[in-house]
Amino acid sequence: MAEDYARAWCSHDPRAVASFFAEDGRIVVNKGEPSVGRSAIAEMAQSFYNDFPDLVVKMDHLRTSGTHAIFLWTLEGTNTGPGGKGNRVVVSGWEYWRLTEDGLIAESAGHFDADEYQRQIEGS
Repeated sequence: MAEDYARAWCSHDPRAVASFFAEDGRIVVNKGEPSVGRSAIAEMAQSFYNDFPDLVVKMDHLRTSGTHAIFLWTLEGTNTGPGGKGNRVVVSGWEYWRLTEDGLIAESAGHFDADEYQRQIEGS
């Protein structure tokens, strides 16, 4: 499932990313505002595609325990979207998942080094 989730991110289809979540699933990135429901999750994914038209997400590792998992990933892309700086970004992070009984993501808490991400976008 985690490999398919990474492939969904690489497909640049925000609905494909959202399909891994329960209908009322939620994702929070770096303790920001939650995106709740598949439509909002698709919008969140689309915002990354807007900023990084060549975005790739690689699965680095997965740890599971019952209905919980930790998905470690690396995002790569060039910030050439509207207002982008044209700089290449490579940042690693992770998502803590709470899964439903049928294997969908009920809740994801994602984390990455926001300062390093911004530094790479700015090219400094």
